[in-house]
Amino acid sequence: MPHSPADKKKALARVRRIRGQLDALERALEAGADCAPVLQQLAAVRGAVNGLMSGVLESHLRESLAPPADSPTQREAGIDAAVALVRSYLR
Repeated sequence: MPHSPADKKKALARVRRIRGQLDALERALEAGADCAPVLQQLAAVRGAVNGLMSGVLESHLRESLAPPADSPTQREAGIDAAVALVRSYLR
C-alpha cells in the first residue's frame, strides 16, 4: 500500500487508467477486433499493471524494509539497488 497521500493518489490514478484500458480491451473483444490490436492492448495492460506493482513495491521498500545503514546515502543506495532489481524482473 502506498504510504504517503501523494503515492496513494498516483496509485489510484494508475488503477483508473488500467480500468479504462481493460474496458477498451473488453469492447475490442466483443466487437471481434483483429488479433494484432488486441495483443497490443493486452501488452499495454500488462505493462501498466507491472508499473503499478513496481511503484507500490518501491514505496513499500522505502518505508518498511530498508535495513539500517551507516548513512542515509547508503540506505538509499541499497533501496535503489533492490528497486532496480525488481524492475528488471518485471520487464
